[in-house]
Parts: sequence; structure tokens; C-alpha cells
Amino acid sequence: MNDEEKNSTAPSTEEQMTHADNPDEELPPLTLWQMIGSALSAAVGVQSSKNRERDFARGKASHFIMIGVGFTAIFVVLMALLVRFILSQVT
Repeated sequence: MNDEEKNSTAPSTEEQMTHADNPDEELPPLTLWQMIGSALSAAVGVQSSKNRERDFARGKASHFIMIGVGFTAIFVVLMALLVRFILSQVT
């Protein structure tokens, strides 16, 4: 194989750039269930690095903040109801 054949099989720099992932390329946004699952996984501490990277690439911080605040509010209300129920059973 001569030098011309070797060079013709290797992609040019321009071809490599067109085939590379474009950072400006639009990624589909996360679904509501994906965001809820990520928030719950993160709250428990079992979020995978793959999902964390997906969340940072495709998710919006404001959406995760709203879901986190909602999750926290629901958690606090459930804990208050549980404590109230337990205290009513004791007395």
C-alpha cells in the first residue's frame, strides 16, 4: 500500500469534525418521569453517573429545583401526618 492509499482511507480533519458530536446540537428535553426519577434517586443517594450526566446535558436547573421543592414539601407533610398518627395512637 502506497502513501496515497493510506491517506485516502483516513478521514480528513474536516470529515472528522462533521462526524463528531456537535455540542450545539439540540438534545430532547427530559420527560417529567425522568426528572422525578432523577430527583428521587438523588434524594436517596443512588443516582448513577450516567443519569447525572444526562440530567446536566438535557435538563433545566429550574425544573429540578421545582421538583426538589415539591418533593421536600410532600416529604415534610407526610412525616408530619405520620407523627400525628403515631401520637394519636399512643394517647
